[in-house]
Amino acid sequence: MPSKSFVQRIRIETHAVWLAVRDPRTPVLAKLVGLLVAAYALSPIDLIPDFIPVLGLLDDAILIPAGVWLFARMIPVELLAEHRATAAAASERPVSKWGIAIILATWALIALLAYELVMLSYD
Repeated sequence: MPSKSFVQRIRIETHAVWLAVRDPRTPVLAKLVGLLVAAYALSPIDLIPDFIPVLGLLDDAILIPAGVWLFARMIPVELLAEHRATAAAASERPVSKWGIAIILATWALIALLAYELVMLSYD
């Protein structure tokens, strides 16, 4: 089996952190750190915007792994291992091509309806 890419590994780790944050066995302080890590990883707003060459992606490549590392030091090893396994299994699930097609078709229909409404207002 090929090794996972850095980006895929970060996604799995972030998902594991999110799962651990929701676990009642996770200490409160760790939950706060985990929430910050997950929020930063999922947020469209970065400290350094992604469109800035190299630096834009570098902050994600440093801050998220550092946050995951800190979070991992705050909770029991077994607890994080459990959530890592769950997150890894979730990443292996197949993507529904029909689901993607339905979503794209829905957005296309909304765009068409919006266009028709705009055109009606100009008549």
